[in-house]
Amino acid sequence: MYKIALVGATGMVGRKMLEVLAERAFPISELIPVASERSVGKCISFNGKDVAIVDMKTAIEKAPHIAIFSAGGETALQYAPLFANKGTYVIDNSSAFRMDADKALVVPEINGNEIPKEQYIIPNPNC
Repeated sequence: MYKIALVGATGMVGRKMLEVLAERAFPISELIPVASERSVGKCISFNGKDVAIVDMKTAIEKAPHIAIFSAGGETALQYAPLFANKGTYVIDNSSAFRMDADKALVVPEINGNEIPKEQYIIPNPNC
């Protein structure tokens, strides 16, 4: 079971990611939805339960196993390293790290098994 932070949980892509996590019965022990300050304290529904949205600082302090980012490049550049420094694996859906020569660009079906264990920020090619 994994503690998962979803950064950008209230956006269109974030909501779709929640649907996919639920459909695939991803083993989540705790969901940590993260959104902008105006959404903090509101609830989203996940697997039939209401889950309160938290701010970025709270999510980082919870040290999730995985943080899925769908909140834009600036947000990823600012906060993904803070999660990574806590030992959280960050899957970034923005363009922030795609061209970073030090990070393997990952398409799970093609090279998902080639991610270096010490690479905590994992960019994906998006569309």
